[in-house]
Amino acid sequence: MSDKPARHPGAWSRGIRAAVSAAVVAAVALSATGAAASASAAPVPPPSGILGAPTLVAHTHSGDVGYREVGEGSPILLIAGRGMSMDGWAPSFVDGLAAHHRVVVFDNEGVGETAPLTPPVSVSDMADQTSALITALHLHRPTVLGWSLGGMVAQALAVRHPNEVSHLVLAATQPGTGAALPIPPAAAAALDSSDPAVVMSVLFPPDQGAAARAYLAGVVQYPHFYAASPAVKAAQDAAIGQWMAGRDPAGRHLERIHTPALVADGAQDLLDPSANDRLLRDTVRDSGLVLYPDAGHAFLFQNTAAFVPAIDAFVHR
Repeated sequence: MSDKPARHPGAWSRGIRAAVSAAVVAAVALSATGAAASASAAPVPPPSGILGAPTLVAHTHSGDVGYREVGEGSPILLIAGRGMSMDGWAPSFVDGLAAHHRVVVFDNEGVGETAPLTPPVSVSDMADQTSALITALHLHRPTVLGWSLGGMVAQALAVRHPNEVSHLVLAATQPGTGAALPIPPAAAAALDSSDPAVVMSVLFPPDQGAAARAYLAGVVQYPHFYAASPAVKAAQDAAIGQWMAGRDPAGRHLERIHTPALVADGAQDLLDPSANDRLLRDTVRDSGLVLYPDAGHAFLFQNTAAFVPAIDAFVHR
């Protein structure tokens, strides 16, 4: 029997598949009408881009780390958010970056094929495991993009391992100085709903239903969609609470970050008020801020067409 941590699909993952099938079945039926006969006889091509990338395992000094990679060029490492696995990244977003970069996505500790760390796990502990992955894959100072919890890990990585990061992209995340506005409890609780509509309501604004459906339709294409277990989510919540309260040593020393940083978010983020983005911009010395109007916590998937070129321009400035 394998001693690797199991994947945990969970109620939300099952709900996503049900919701997506209901949301897209009409469009699929329309497009299939008149083409069903020829399509049924044609071979199904293998998935391309990140959807076709195999899950690999890097053996690091912090334990095994499950990852995938796609594309060529300067490396970009994506750090996932709370409760998220590699399957949470919208394929269109990853493939957009992969047009000009080698993109590496991976699972945080205790998720998928990634080994758990000794509890209690802090954001700094997760940053150290991320550093171990960078070393194992010989990424040579990648751009590091962290979303939400992943942005906290990216900040800690830049504090604790400054020579391993060339650029920081901090998406919808909070500084760990203890001065950030708290995450609204109702919005945080909605993330654990078994109803995908409730989850999407805190990631996308009410008038962005099409963007929410497109996101769900993208992630459900991963062959074995999975997410973090409830136990891992609880451990991540504790680490986030420690970070937000200014009790993680790395979070108290963001002034040490000399890495160029791009802070970005949706102006209507229900989980991370935009005041936190401005605070982060003002705390990290070499940083700029971009806020996308009529967008929320998942702005990077809603505004992929604008955000990917902004990342490219930032990395090559």
